[in-house]
Amino acid sequence: MKAVFFDLFFTLADLEYQRINEFTLLNISRSQWENSAENPTAYFFRATGKVKTEKEMLESMVAGLPFAVTDSQLEKLVEIRCDRMKKALTEIHPDILRTLEKLKAAGIKLCLVSNADIIDKKYWDTSPLKQYFDCAIFSCDVGIIKPDKAIYSLAMEKLGSAASESIFVGDGGSNELAGAKAVGMTTVLTEFLSVKDSTTREKILQWADFTVTDFKEIYDIVTKI
Repeated sequence: MKAVFFDLFFTLADLEYQRINEFTLLNISRSQWENSAENPTAYFFRATGKVKTEKEMLESMVAGLPFAVTDSQLEKLVEIRCDRMKKALTEIHPDILRTLEKLKAAGIKLCLVSNADIIDKKYWDTSPLKQYFDCAIFSCDVGIIKPDKAIYSLAMEKLGSAASESIFVGDGGSNELAGAKAVGMTTVLTEFLSVKDSTTREKILQWADFTVTDFKEIYDIVTKI
């Protein structure tokens, strides 16, 4: 039995910033916001489920800024963040949905494996993606993040899939392809929604068995290998 394990953000769902976003609200640059929000230590706590409320999550994201954020700003940041994730999970490119539908029709098991916090996963149940997946593993629920081999092993266990029959598809963030290769999965780098800078891309490519720019190519790879 073949099984395909998909990353979520920048693989199936695009995380575009809206016109009113976190950094425009705070009147800072995008890079300032992302440097604070993606602080590795704070991110680890969010993504492993140690941060339990949306407000606490945003507090951790602004902690690295050189100024205090007011309670009213925090409330607005939560709203903006939730709206962004809702849009990402409900507005899915048609080629992605059609490809998932074809994979399911071919009898292939699908599992989501996502590094995600409580807001990232909030709208999964309303996403058109959900209907195609046999299971979904979010890091904040299991306390493990990619590229830890344990999260891939857990996913394969959930589907009853051997590594030799398992294919991981992702944009390459969080060293996810390296983690998938470490447990014996075949790996596919998708650049359909996002292309990394050249330096990062070169590092990712060493772990990719296949690379696609057209999402529909994934069906051909999965059904032919």
